[in-house]
Amino acid sequence: MAELTVRIIDGQSPVQLVLPQVMASHGVDTTGGYLDKLPRAASVERQLFFSDPPPLPNRHEVPAEWLELERQVTRHERFEDTSSETFMPWDMFKAWNSALVGDPCSRHFFRSAPGKLFIYDPPDGKIRPAFRFLPDATMPDGLVTNQYGWRGPPVPFRKAPKTIRIIFVGASTVSEIHEVPFSGPEYLNNWLNLWAAARHLDVRFEVLNAGRESIRSRDIAPIVKQEVAPMRPDLVVYYEGGNDLDLWTVVKSAPPMTPKSGSAIERWLRWAGTYSALARRSLSLVQSREWPRPDYKLDWPPGLDEFDPDITRPDLPVNLSEIVRNLDAIRTDLAAVGSDLSVASFHWLAKDGLVLNAGTQQAIVQTLNITYFPFRYRDLERMTAFENRVFAKYDKVHGLPFIDVAKYMPYDPNLFSDGVHNTPAGVKLRAWIELQQLVPLIEQRLASGKWPQPVPDMPDTHPAFATPPRMISFNCKAS
Repeated sequence: MAELTVRIIDGQSPVQLVLPQVMASHGVDTTGGYLDKLPRAASVERQLFFSDPPPLPNRHEVPAEWLELERQVTRHERFEDTSSETFMPWDMFKAWNSALVGDPCSRHFFRSAPGKLFIYDPPDGKIRPAFRFLPDATMPDGLVTNQYGWRGPPVPFRKAPKTIRIIFVGASTVSEIHEVPFSGPEYLNNWLNLWAAARHLDVRFEVLNAGRESIRSRDIAPIVKQEVAPMRPDLVVYYEGGNDLDLWTVVKSAPPMTPKSGSAIERWLRWAGTYSALARRSLSLVQSREWPRPDYKLDWPPGLDEFDPDITRPDLPVNLSEIVRNLDAIRTDLAAVGSDLSVASFHWLAKDGLVLNAGTQQAIVQTLNITYFPFRYRDLERMTAFENRVFAKYDKVHGLPFIDVAKYMPYDPNLFSDGVHNTPAGVKLRAWIELQQLVPLIEQRLASGKWPQPVPDMPDTHPAFATPPRMISFNCKAS
């Protein structure tokens, strides 16, 4: 009763938050009413939305030694260092690239680990990608991986007849926050197979998730080359647009200023909340508008059309020239194995005029006003829109299917856990938006006979994962 009371005070729906699975199973829209506002493919039934994936067969008890490792990282002396380049608990359960690690005591990040690391040897000897998730693992934070270290259920490497294989690549908005019960590809895998069965289609879908947090396009390109392309996917969906979005590429300088809320009441309540539960509760009644920013100017490349960009230019802002080069490498590697690429538009909660709840949406407030300081909401929105125009143009120029997530995904703070990542309801709604655009593409490819493709000649095991990760120990204090 206390929990329900607090949620009512915070302006949240207690039933929706306490019983989301029960509501969903009874056909109740838990997305805030957006389900019926979105366009739906003609052959997709509304009721399909309420079907969740089955439990993962590869979920098991977390090993006791891993729980102890997590405790070691949590209490490690790294917390004496306030640098952002420090080893965190979730970093312990990654297999780090041995070429990147080198001597772990020579790098601040690895030196702050608890004297142990999982590492793997990259097939090309290069430092990217920086890490893989550990294979066949159930991790302390809830992430479950298959034999490739990808989030989700096990999938055989050899592609079965009449199988359509779709793989999503990207960063944390693909892999999702580890505690989220399902990622988008898991929803899509379930929905597409139910859709195919209802239409008596003699095909099987495998929708896989090769995403991992904190990576950029320069990491995604070798992931596709080493891990994804050998899987012989029919389609690879690239969904990433945040980690490369660096507005310092168009803002040469900004006057010094410390992030600080513009509301004196909000600042006082945040300070008082350190001591007072009443102040913390009162903070939830305050509406947080965009915090003050210094006056800076955008230095736009001369002659660049913002609304019809020349994607071959070497000076595209927010690292887009580098992204395009990496997309070219990805497209080339996929074409070599008969796979298609789709570069989807990217969506996050950067919106001019956005107003947030200072108490209940504190993580969003901090993302947009501290993490991305000093950039204005309108400039973050503007540069993301430009990035998505580049993505759409890239698909058009190269004859690739375009999945426009940003066009349909709502700018609703209730669908976000911070300024970038979605809540479970937001993850599911985004996957639903992707489904509506994938189904017509699939129907077209099935009708033309392009899909399913003939079964390729493949070995039984994935060559990139032939050697399992190993653990190394080190003592930087002794050295």
